[in-house]
Amino acid sequence: MTMTCDVAILGGGTGGYVAAIRAAQLGKSVIVIEMDKLGGTCLHRGCIPSKSLLRSAEVLAEINESESYGIETTGTKLVFPKVQQRKEAVVEQLHQGVQYLMRKHKIQVLKGKGRIIGPSIFSPRSGAVAVELENGEMETVVSTNLIIATGSRPRVLPGLTPDGKVILSSEEALTLEELPASIIIVGGGVIGVEWASMLADFGVQVTVVEAAGQLLPQEDEEVARELLRLLKKRGVRVLTGTTVDAETCTVSETGITIEARKGEQSQSLSADKLLVSVGRVANIENLGLENTDIRFDTGVIAVNANMQTGEPHIYAIGDCIGGLQLAHAASHEGIRAVNHLAGEALHPYEAHLIPRCVYTRPEVASVGYTEKEARELGRETVTGKFPFSAIGKAIVYGMKDGFVKVVADAKNGDILGVQMIGPHVTDLIGEAALAQILDATPWEVGEAVHAHPTLSEIIGEAMLAVDGRAIGY
Repeated sequence: MTMTCDVAILGGGTGGYVAAIRAAQLGKSVIVIEMDKLGGTCLHRGCIPSKSLLRSAEVLAEINESESYGIETTGTKLVFPKVQQRKEAVVEQLHQGVQYLMRKHKIQVLKGKGRIIGPSIFSPRSGAVAVELENGEMETVVSTNLIIATGSRPRVLPGLTPDGKVILSSEEALTLEELPASIIIVGGGVIGVEWASMLADFGVQVTVVEAAGQLLPQEDEEVARELLRLLKKRGVRVLTGTTVDAETCTVSETGITIEARKGEQSQSLSADKLLVSVGRVANIENLGLENTDIRFDTGVIAVNANMQTGEPHIYAIGDCIGGLQLAHAASHEGIRAVNHLAGEALHPYEAHLIPRCVYTRPEVASVGYTEKEARELGRETVTGKFPFSAIGKAIVYGMKDGFVKVVADAKNGDILGVQMIGPHVTDLIGEAALAQILDATPWEVGEAVHAHPTLSEIIGEAMLAVDGRAIGY
């Protein structure tokens, strides 16, 4: 059987379903092909479930620190199965919401595995999709335009393949039935430090091993040092500039032992479990890309600024094109792709202006260039920095660690980047992102009135600090 539509979307994750909704808003007929559940990795195996667990860990930490607020508690007990139940309830509620949006916009969803086929009787050009439905039947979807949004999966280290019991990826970790007493986390990037923060708050003994010289290698050095200091203060052991030797890995009934090496020195690490968190790999296998003129020799799908592949009527978005593997990046790439194929005004999208967020305690957020990146681009920089310890509401909340740093161009005053570490900075970063989209200067943002007492005051103060005009410090 052959089905036709204006836009077919291969993958129903965040990027895919947002693109589908935008296309439907523009009057296009849309078919989404998804082999698992709508919402993809973000909703079911990533952003949402991990943030639910992080919230439970945060609440537990607040209870354990309640005496400093004048509140004495007794009998506090972590019931981890109930933590997991809450996580599943959150995911299911949002999953139902995505399904509702598909019905609302009259978007047809095929549950099955799609593969792109070349020119055939169905279509004179590449881009038709053969779909093997979950019941074993076959459908062929022929569309005017195709959007590939197949996402990614956790990267596996040779010799440390997850077994779901002792060696875990972030996906297996989300389904733990009980907490381990100790864990080794290989990788100190975003996912690794989020798990380190969460598990430390749950009372797990955590060791993080990161090959680079700092945690969060892509982020500002000062921010990374502050996060390191605060994680260590909470009992997390961090080994930077260190690698693990998979050949020395020994798994037994009591856990896992592995050698960690830094230069010529080595040490043995042991724990109940090991979490591999070393990035993600694009899902581009078995898609039929070889039947097209799409380039994918670098392990990701190559696209231009409009998200078009080597086949102009085929677009690709999200993790499968590499770059920023973030749900909100994928959704905005999807909007840009749909606007382009529909002949609409293009949605503004520049990768360096996409906010980056890390949901540790305290949180980390950034947008634009770090000071180091700006200088490497040949920009002469000036910075402003302001601590949360000088913000009234942060002191009231008992969350005064961290700071906001602004990087500006010394010649024209443009904001080049903003980096934050502290309470609720993933919510505050939106103002900095807007400032950069509007090409604002630190003076303009600093002159905007920020209500008192609020955490947002720190953005105004950090902006004023660029010119040495900060009031509160």
